Formats: sequence, C-alpha cells, structure tokens
Amino acid sequence: MRGRTLPDGEPVELWIGADGEFSREPIPGAQVLSTGGWVLPGLVDAHCHVGIRFGGGVEDEAGALAQAVIERDAGVLLLRDAGSPVDTRAFDVRPDLPTIIRAGRHIALPKRYIRGLPVDLEDESQLPDEVARQARAGDGWVKLIGDWIDRATGDLAPLWSDAILVEAIAAAHREGARVTAHVFGEDALPGLLAAGIDCIEHGTGLTDDTIATMAANGTALVPTLVNIENFPDIADSATRFPVYAAHMRDLHSRVADTIGAAHDAGIPIYAGTDAGGQVQHGRIADEIAALGKVGLDADEAFAAASWAARAWLGHPSLESGTSADLIVYADDPRIDPGSARPDLVVLRGAVVVGSP
Repeated sequence: MRGRTLPDGEPVELWIGADGEFSREPIPGAQVLSTGGWVLPGLVDAHCHVGIRFGGGVEDEAGALAQAVIERDAGVLLLRDAGSPVDTRAFDVRPDLPTIIRAGRHIALPKRYIRGLPVDLEDESQLPDEVARQARAGDGWVKLIGDWIDRATGDLAPLWSDAILVEAIAAAHREGARVTAHVFGEDALPGLLAAGIDCIEHGTGLTDDTIATMAANGTALVPTLVNIENFPDIADSATRFPVYAAHMRDLHSRVADTIGAAHDAGIPIYAGTDAGGQVQHGRIADEIAALGKVGLDADEAFAAASWAARAWLGHPSLESGTSADLIVYADDPRIDPGSARPDLVVLRGAVVVGSP
C-alpha cells in the first residue's frame, strides 16, 4: 500500500502479510494494491445498532448481517454496538465482517424506552446486578437509558436515582467494563457524571456546568448528530405531550452551540450515527460532515471516526503485527467529507470493496 495519511499528509508505505496483518518488514514481490490516494485506518461507528430495524423493530439474523455489510462497504471496520436485543456473536467468525464491540442490551425501567429493545427492570434496586450481568455479556461496555419521556410529567426525566447510579457504575467498573448512557435532556446528566460514567450518548442537554464536569473527568461524548436531525419529527409526533415536544425542538435548535461548546472545552468527541431505528446504516460520512459543522475541523472529524476512536476503543491503527484494516480514498476526503466514499476497503488483509 502506498499513499498519504491523515492528518499530516505524509507519504506512507505499508506491507500486508499472508496472515492478514501488517508486516514489520517489506515483503519481496508483494502485489501493489494502491500507488496513491489517502490511506486511513478503518472507520469507526461508535454508536451503531446491528439488529435494530430502520423504522422500528428487531431484525432477524439475515437482516442484521445485511446491516453489518452496509457498514463495512461504507468503510466502517470497527463498530460499537450501543445496545441491541440481537445476539451477533456468530458474526465474529466471519473474516469479511466488521469487528463489533457489544454493550449488551439497553437497561431501562418499564415504559421508559422503546418497547422490545431494553431489559426492563421492575425496580431500580436491580440496576447494579443487571449492569454486572450485561458487563459480563458484552465486550467491555454497558448501556443505560439515562432519560426518556415520563408520561406522568409529560417531559424528559431521569430514570435512576443518583445513589443507585453510583452503585451501578461501580459494579460495571469492577467487571472491567465502561458505562455509557442515552441522554437527551439536562436533568439526568449531573447524577450520571457524579457517579463516574465513562461516556454520554447524544448530550443535547449539556450545560456549562456539565460540560465543565465532563472535561474535568475526561468523559467522552458521542453526539450522534445525524440522529439529532430527527428531533423535529419526534416533536411533531408528540402532540399529546406539548412540553416534551417543545423541549425536543429547543434541544435541536441549539445542538450546534451545545456540541461546539463541548468541543471547545476539550471533551473527547467520537463519531457515531445511531444507525438502526430512525437512522439508516452506512451514514458515517454524513456524521463526519456533521461534526465539521459544529466546530471540529476536518482532521478532528476524521480522527473522531478513525484513528482517535480506534485508540479510545482499544484497537490499533496501521501498526505492524496488527490486523490490516484500512481504507483508501482516491482524493483527499477532507475536501467534501459528506460525499467521500472509500475507493478501496481492506479488512483483515483482504480487499472487500474495490479492486487493486
């Protein structure tokens, strides 16, 4: 492989061995796969749901497989499945599919999330044990529903008490797992952050105080901007709950300022589309472009969807002795990130998209 890398544009020359790993030494007589272009580590979708059907519902195995292929063909070779009721471990033996880091199932309370997706607990006292169970079932992550509409109050509201969150997140950490949470509004954030949560999904309700806390704690943010685009439609469908609808519209109207302030404060931000449900799979380019519109420069936006995200999730980038997972763009993808599609996708050393 010959080309240039981001962010510095420096020339790079890589060799891939028969074992599908980057070689530490040049390989005599190697086939040349690329003589130019821009070579990046495989892309990352850090908030993706393999097994949740677009428009709602649960996919069967064939549908989930098709979703994984769509992500791969878009250049996503590593994804963090942020909650799914579908067991995709059978995909792990397929060398032609992306690596999936699973967070187990969402954890919620009855009628406080989308029906059929989470584990619904009868009482919040069960949360620490369920968190430990999901930590053991997943791949180092656990996903909480931090807030959702409370029909009794007619607006977004936290699901969990601050005290039980401390116990639950400690239980996950004892299992060696990190914890993330779905949070749209403002009120759930202080308790989650005080309990030591590792990541926030969406984060549209961040305030100056919670931004400062996240920055001080090094808490990551995955804003899922292409999903936030759906907030007006969600509000339009919530005519029975006018306070909630107005709240969702307000969160949407200031999302650029909110995520921009988080970026300016130094919060680590990673790209995730929230594919599944209301977002089609394969939209990582749209998310990269959206990050560029809220304050990240082009290099930062691609880092959030490639080498920086891979490091955060514990996966290497273009390093000798590791799986040869990379993509090649014929032209500089920073010129028009939303339209950039890889011309060559190499997964575990095999070309799966394009041709040499």
